[in-house]
This record gives sequence, C-alpha cells and structure tokens, in this order.
Amino acid sequence: MRPPLSATLDRLRPNGRPNPIPPMPAPAPIVVPNLCPAVFGMAAGAPPGSVAGTAELAVALIAAAVVLVLLPRGRRWLAWGTLVLAVVGGAIAAFAAALPDARDAAIPFVRFCGIAALLQALVLLVCVAIWERFARPMPKIFLDVLRWFALAVALLIALWEAGIDAGELVTGSALVTAVLGFALKDTLGNVFAGLAIHAEHPFEIGDWIQYDTNPAHIGRVVEINWRATKVITLDEAYVIIPNGQLAQASIRNFTKPDPWSRRSLFVITPYEVPPQRVQAIILEAIRGSFGVLEHPAPSVVTNDFKERGVEHWVRLFTTEFDKRDRVDGMARDRIWYALARHGIEIPVATQAIRLTQLPSPVAAPPDEAVERRADSLRRIGLLASLDPAEIRRLAEENVDRVYAAGEQVIRQGDAGQSMFVIMDGRVEVTAAAEGTTPVRVATLGPGDYFGEMSLMTGAPRVATVTTLCETRLLGVGRESFARLLTSRPPLVERLGAALRERLSERTQAIAGAERSVPEAQDIFHRIREFFAV
Repeated sequence: MRPPLSATLDRLRPNGRPNPIPPMPAPAPIVVPNLCPAVFGMAAGAPPGSVAGTAELAVALIAAAVVLVLLPRGRRWLAWGTLVLAVVGGAIAAFAAALPDARDAAIPFVRFCGIAALLQALVLLVCVAIWERFARPMPKIFLDVLRWFALAVALLIALWEAGIDAGELVTGSALVTAVLGFALKDTLGNVFAGLAIHAEHPFEIGDWIQYDTNPAHIGRVVEINWRATKVITLDEAYVIIPNGQLAQASIRNFTKPDPWSRRSLFVITPYEVPPQRVQAIILEAIRGSFGVLEHPAPSVVTNDFKERGVEHWVRLFTTEFDKRDRVDGMARDRIWYALARHGIEIPVATQAIRLTQLPSPVAAPPDEAVERRADSLRRIGLLASLDPAEIRRLAEENVDRVYAAGEQVIRQGDAGQSMFVIMDGRVEVTAAAEGTTPVRVATLGPGDYFGEMSLMTGAPRVATVTTLCETRLLGVGRESFARLLTSRPPLVERLGAALRERLSERTQAIAGAERSVPEAQDIFHRIREFFAV
C-alpha cells in the first residue's frame, strides 16, 4: 500500500523545515548550422570548393536547352549566344574553384554570365518560340534591341551585387559622357531610324524600292538591321544605306501595296497618221508580250505634239519588276514590228542636219517581189486549180509582212477574212476546246499556210498561230479572192473540194474535240454565200 502524500513530504523536510527544490540549470544553446550556402551556393559565404552564381548558370543552361528545342528549325541559331554565355560562366566558375585566391574576383563575372544567359533565354522563349506561333516573326532589329537590353540589365545587377554604383560610372566624368554621346550620335540615330522603319513598315525584305531621288538608285531589299538597310540593284551591286539616311529620304516602293507596277513607254508617229489608229495598233501589238498584264489593262494616250510628230504615252503593268528592262524592250519590239506592218514609220528628228545624202536602200524590183510571192502561192495545194495568170494576180494584189518572234498572228475564236502563206520563218499552231488549256497542234514552216477556212467561208479562227522567230507572211485577203471568183464562178467547186479535203485532215486536231467534216455541198454553199457568187 502506497504511503500517503503527507508522509512523503515529511521525509523530504528534515528538521521540519521546507527543503527548497534546487533550481534547474539553464539549457545549453542549440547551434543550427547555416545550410543555405551549402545548398544554393548563392549567399555571401559560399560552401568550400564552389563559386557563388553557379545556380544561375545551371538554370540558364537548362533554359537555353529548352529554348533550343522549342525554337523553329530555321531560328535555332539564335540560342547559340545564350549557350556561349552559360559555357563561359561555367568555365570561369571552374577556374575560380581551382584557384581559391581568385574566387572573390570571379564571382561578379560568373553572376553576370548566369543572369545574362537566363534573360537571353527568356527573351528568345517569349519573342520567338511563343510569339511566332501566333503572329509573324518579330523584326530582327527589335529582337536585337531586346537582347542587348537583357545584357545591360544583367551587367547592372552584377555591378550592384559587387557593390559598384553604375550611376557613378556614367556621371563621374562629364567630359567622358559628352565624348561618348557625340561619338554615338550617328549610331543611335540609325538605331532609332531602324526602329521607326520597322514600326511603320514602308517596305519589307524582298520589296523593290528607290532610295533617293536618282531614278537609277533602285534595288531589292535583302536585309534590315539595327544600323543599315541592304539592297541589291539590277547590276548586282550590293548597296548599304544607313537607316538615318533612309528616314530622311523619299522612298518609292514598287512592290507595295499591289504586286504590280506601271511602266511607261513613249512612241512618236507622223502627224499624217490618226492618233487613235496608232493607239489601237499599239494596244494590239503589246497584247501578250512578255510581262505585260491584262489586268490592270495597258492603255495608250496622246501625250504631246513634238517637232518630230505625235508623242504617244504607253502605260503597261507588270509583276516582273526585276526583269523590267526585258519587259520594256519586248514591248518596244512588238510596237516597231506592228507599226512597220501598217506602213507607219517612226519619224527622225527634224532638226537633224545631213551633210551628205546617203543612198536609199536598194529595194527589190516590183517584178521580183511579185514573183517571190507568186512562187509561194504556187506551192499551195489549195490553189492548184488556179492558172498562172490568176496566181500572179493574187501575188500583185496582196503584200507580205514581217512579224516578230512570239507574236500571235491569229487567235482562236477571232473573226477573220484572210489566209496566210509562210514565206520565211516558222510558226506554232495551238488550239483548245472550251474549258481546257491550249495544246500544240503543229509547227509550220516555209510553204505552209493557215487561215484558209476564214478566207473561204468567213468562219471564226479555229486555232491560235504564234511566230517562233522573225517570220515573213503573205496575207491573202477576201477582196482579191472575191474578184477572182466573180470572174470564174466554176472555181467554187474546185476550191470547195480542196478545202474539204484539207479540213478532213486537220479539223479534229485543231479543234481539240470530235467534230464532223462539213459536207461538200455545205462548203460550196458557204463559199458562194460568203463571196456572193
């Protein structure tokens, strides 16, 4: 049985006096070691064998690897700067770890490399990897400015952590500040001008621009950077134009807002020829010429009255601005050939003084030219029923003309009342059924002919004929044939039979579809009706 509590207390009180409880000793202080330097290596007291700032390097290296993976394939080269900063910082940290005396001096450099690499990776992640997934790529100059700004921020942070006031470095010497400002005046002007060009978008890479008042200074933009814009001219000259100069110049953009640009040609014709006739000839001549667009349509207006004659202003549109010299040259060739075919000479300057009278070009005698045309007509099977006198009559009443390479002599579907005999050169015959692309049907040379159906019956052209080189063609018109049939009506049956035989050979190929050859009586009827015989 346990003793009562009072008995226990009496035993603890000798001599009847309370026995005081001795005070407890004070607890010993608990020492907690500082684990942050050992874990992060970023505090003032870094753990032995390491350098402060290595954590930033590790994070920056991981961020650079992530950015390298996320960047588009053609933009991954942008991440090399971030990787270089991280590797350089790691090399400095390893060198300082090996030399303890240099550890304190290396800390600012290691921290700068780590922070700069981290900020650079952040800029690339936001402005390239993410931005370009939803919008067009950011201009290079903007990206360069952001990356330089990231380097400046990293430098300021590193200086501040090292106990250096960056403001004192700039304001410490007013003379140095003034010298630097004066030296960087043009450079900073070019940078801000480049930023303005990218903000306003007066031109882009690939555009053709005129960069000053000289019409010869035209080039294609190949690069726009923070200092200058680079263009390549038609002479393959590489021109570098400071952005500050471009910001003050009047820029002509030949590619924007529409992809086509207008070209102007000037042609002078004699006063004796009506202007509207010349304009119709020119418009027909340049139709289908290299680089000339149908929409917007070309136009010709009477521009001025010169001493030499009437000046016509030819306006045409092209998307081949890099080949504009060829576009202009081919159009001028077409115009010259067309005017020559219609007997219109381009007048020479009336103020020219001739000291000697040059002999006129020796023209072929009339009989020789007629005989040459008659010889071409005799080789045509369609006209085999004509006697020599009738052949010569056709040769005398019709003329031969010269066409440039690439000209369309006749077009499928157009109305016509003449046929053509090839005296020199070669032509290509193409045709297309409705809704299909044209196909080449035949290539014709000297002695061949085309357009006989339109001559004999007035039917629309069933094919398009284009010259392959400079070609001389003898055109036989309806009027001369009408006089011939009027004097000899029996020729209708002979010509109709020959025409039907030729149609049976070529109708299906030229028309590009299954068609039946008209009956002989139908052809005879159409010939008589067309010529009213």
